[in-house]
Amino acid sequence: MASVNPYLIFNGNCEEAFLFYKSVFGGEFPYIGKFKDMPPSDDPNCPPPSAEEGERIMHVCLMIGNTVLMGSDSTSQSGDVPAFSGNFSVSINTDSTAEADKLFNGLSAGGTVIMPMEKTFWGAYFGMFADKFGVHWMVNFDEIQK
Repeated sequence: MASVNPYLIFNGNCEEAFLFYKSVFGGEFPYIGKFKDMPPSDDPNCPPPSAEEGERIMHVCLMIGNTVLMGSDSTSQSGDVPAFSGNFSVSINTDSTAEADKLFNGLSAGGTVIMPMEKTFWGAYFGMFADKFGVHWMVNFDEIQK
């Protein structure tokens, strides 16, 4: 079966965001590379990065359970990306209310809570927020196991 993994693109603060996510989820980065680490290319569509852009993240990944959260920064070549908005959320399903609270409280620190963690009419313990980087998250624990 194919897998779906979120890929987040930032405007220069990808490393800060992923260090924050790592502090909440734990784990290690299997890979983190900056644009300055790319080998030179003869492709005119792939010019070497400026000194500033060379410090931006080209690719990073963080294992979270069976999911890989991936990210990078934009560059002048790729164009600035729009700020994160409410048109998508990264959804986390947890194994307990304690884990849901831990992840919700950790990831929402410095962000904006949209819906605090609470029991819902559909049998879940659920909450939503935008983290301090503008990424929207949903945290869910199914209290009624299927």
